[in-house]
Amino acid sequence: MSKSKRALPPPPSELDPLIHERLRLGILCTLAVHDLLSFTELRGVLQTTDGNLSVQARRLEEAGLISCIKRFEGRKPKSTYKLTAKGRAALEDYLAVLAEMLPAPVVKSNAALSRLALRPVAAES
Repeated sequence: MSKSKRALPPPPSELDPLIHERLRLGILCTLAVHDLLSFTELRGVLQTTDGNLSVQARRLEEAGLISCIKRFEGRKPKSTYKLTAKGRAALEDYLAVLAEMLPAPVVKSNAALSRLALRPVAAES
């Protein structure tokens, strides 16, 4: 009659608060599957405002999770964002903790989560 006790899932406090914010998580996930994206492309994918994207991207950049390359095309500034190795590792850790919080059947039945397809579309340089 002895049942093995299942380990308790990690508490929500184990989720990285920097990554857990909706827009920052969106930025990291989007950059995980796209090698490079311009500010305009990222804003379009995430459907957010310039100001909100700028503030949240800066927080991720200051933490070393993304890098921003600024240059001019003609007279117009152009910012391009890329996920750093530190950012990819932090996102993978975040997703692993999140997966531990979910019941095993949910994780196993969700093909996208079980694969954790975080490889960039184009090769990293």
